[in-house]
Amino acid sequence: MKKLLPFFDEFKIEAGCDEAGRGCLAGPVVAAAVILPKDFTHPFLNDSKQLSEKKRELLRPIIESEAIAYSVSFIGPEEIDEINILKASFFAMHRAVDKLSIKPESLLIDGNRFIPYSSIPHHCIIKGDGKYLNIAAASILAKTYRDEYMDQIAEEFPEYSWKQNKGYPTKAHREAIQKFGPTKFHRMSFTLLAPEQLSLFD
Repeated sequence: MKKLLPFFDEFKIEAGCDEAGRGCLAGPVVAAAVILPKDFTHPFLNDSKQLSEKKRELLRPIIESEAIAYSVSFIGPEEIDEINILKASFFAMHRAVDKLSIKPESLLIDGNRFIPYSSIPHHCIIKGDGKYLNIAAASILAKTYRDEYMDQIAEEFPEYSWKQNKGYPTKAHREAIQKFGPTKFHRMSFTLLAPEQLSLFD
């Protein structure tokens, strides 16, 4: 496993930022911001997508207890539909940074685009969750908090298999939307049915 970098700038208080759930048909987009000690290390810490659920769950309390500061922010389907998913992802990160108990001097953003936040400089890093420890930590918090939320709302709507698909556009999820219709947790601005499903209504 490639070793992740502890910081972008050794002399600044840096917050790593990432989101989870951008490509989902249902549920919120969730962002996290994490400030880690410069000497923080953990053998498992990596991009959340590269880790098993078990390892993510193991890392979450370690990150929360070892971080200098962390926060998590949710933006729900209604607001996503209103402002679009890309803006919602950026604003979720803004709100996560807002909630940090310590103001960072620099933001490390996973991805290639970002809406500048206040007067804090930022650096967009493509696949940053596999390059920097603080972005990887943010990716794990965003993913575990979102998964936990999807498991909770799955109790109310078990037919959509959210415990398995977490709201992503799987075949089973789309078939459930076709059969039962969308719920209050679905993003109505998204294409909820696959093209072949839509043709059934022609």
